[in-house]
Amino acid sequence: MKPLLALASLVALPLHLWSAEIIEGEMAGYLFAPAEKVPEEFNGGFSLYAAAWPLVGTYPGHRFQTGLCGTWMHPQWSEAEKPKEKCYTDIEGGLGWWRDTHFPTITPKFIMGGVGPNFSVIANGPGYGAGTWEKPRGQYGVAQLSPWLLIPLDGLNLKQGTSGELFGYGYLPLPLTNKKSTTAGKNVPTGNQCWTLFLSTGNFKGPVAFFTPFFWSQALIEHPEWTGKLLDSCPAGPNKPIQMETQHVPAILTDKQARVAPTRFPIGADGTSTVLHRLTAYKKEALWDDVQRWFDGGAVADGKIKPEAAAIHTFRSGGGSNWSIYPPGTKRDDKTPLAWNAFATSFTPNPITFGYQWNAQLTRREGSLVVLPEYFQLGTNPRGKPLWQVMDAKQASADDKLTQHRFETPKEKPQEPRTTPDDPNSCWKKPGPVAGPFKAKLGDGSTVTYYWYRFADQPAMLNADLTPEERRQVQQRVEKLHRAWSKDRDYLTPPDLGKLADIDPALILTPPKGLEIGYVPIATRQEVEDNQNRDKP
Repeated sequence: MKPLLALASLVALPLHLWSAEIIEGEMAGYLFAPAEKVPEEFNGGFSLYAAAWPLVGTYPGHRFQTGLCGTWMHPQWSEAEKPKEKCYTDIEGGLGWWRDTHFPTITPKFIMGGVGPNFSVIANGPGYGAGTWEKPRGQYGVAQLSPWLLIPLDGLNLKQGTSGELFGYGYLPLPLTNKKSTTAGKNVPTGNQCWTLFLSTGNFKGPVAFFTPFFWSQALIEHPEWTGKLLDSCPAGPNKPIQMETQHVPAILTDKQARVAPTRFPIGADGTSTVLHRLTAYKKEALWDDVQRWFDGGAVADGKIKPEAAAIHTFRSGGGSNWSIYPPGTKRDDKTPLAWNAFATSFTPNPITFGYQWNAQLTRREGSLVVLPEYFQLGTNPRGKPLWQVMDAKQASADDKLTQHRFETPKEKPQEPRTTPDDPNSCWKKPGPVAGPFKAKLGDGSTVTYYWYRFADQPAMLNADLTPEERRQVQQRVEKLHRAWSKDRDYLTPPDLGKLADIDPALILTPPKGLEIGYVPIATRQEVEDNQNRDKP
């Protein structure tokens, strides 16, 4: 790969004609991973292993928003089944950083990211979603299932210092509830697909939490025409886009030059980066049938996912980027891409792994990370279209404003605590917890206050459109899971390469004596109790 600096397409304007004015901008766009399709009958969920790493070296403030490699799981509709009006709904969470994160570090967090039709409701975890507590729009959409893992109100923390390890996760449906012929008293049905988050990490494995079917089906009250088309009852499309969505990495620009905040990828001993591994689609019977028979009085289901009901996507050559650098207010069609292929080449070290090789002349290595080019000069591509091309820092404008700039964490107002209702008549207090409060001090500098609730009495279950008898039945099923499924054995197939990432050890819990079966930890508050520096690697 030749250094792009030598290409004749660079715009050779005299320095005195370049604008010396520096304006703030951003780098944003998508990286694409080309996965081959699997048969449509593998419509019962997915799993993958995504690399987790600090994309930037210094936290850029709350404008920073980007995900690492992930996907969007939509309902599976044929052309005939597709709703006539817009009905965007999916599960699109994953690893990353978000503008509404209260306690960020350069280590990514994980959110569940359930999106009800047209973003009417959003659920990111137990007690974490869109809206306010006065007008919740998703805060009650996720129920805690595991008795061994605490999920903070700000998203699930990874261990600080994670740098390229693989974070395994996926969603499979479990029949924890029964189908209902009515929804919130209306004559529309609710299915019983409880899409359950399964994790495969170094210190925790297994089911964690699930979207209540009512999270999806509540939209049917106003839109009965969507019956059977939402994820409470509809299968999931198996052939999902695999991308890395970047919404804001800080940059500065003149009219002919740009500099991007140092942006990094993980790098192995061989000089390459693995970013995604073992993307798998499942048939519903991969787990559902055994669990349903167990709940109906049959043999205990061991939680093993049937390999014959799984299809692993392979990756083909290709993939690309539309990462662009532009000033604020730039229209979509006017954004200028950067020359990604000059320093990055997609490759597949094996058919089920996707990664990158790097141009060593244009990138530099810092320990377990590779730093991408920072400086760009405006040129053109072979079709004459504008293109940000890599340049050496020595070629920056004569006034040195680009090179003297420091990308630093801005001074921002302290983040308010994340809280939950304390009204004694609220679902958080009636019937309320059975033990607590307890506290966990996390690696991001925050402290989480949590309580232990009987599973069926947690706020999400009290807001899941279930009768007391229906909640009693779910309680019995969850108690079976707690007795038979542990947190230290494999559910998802382990990766064939690399090392598993760890969750923040402070979030791995041992239930209090007597609360080992049928009880779950629920976070009720998250705050910074001291002046601990949160911007640490």
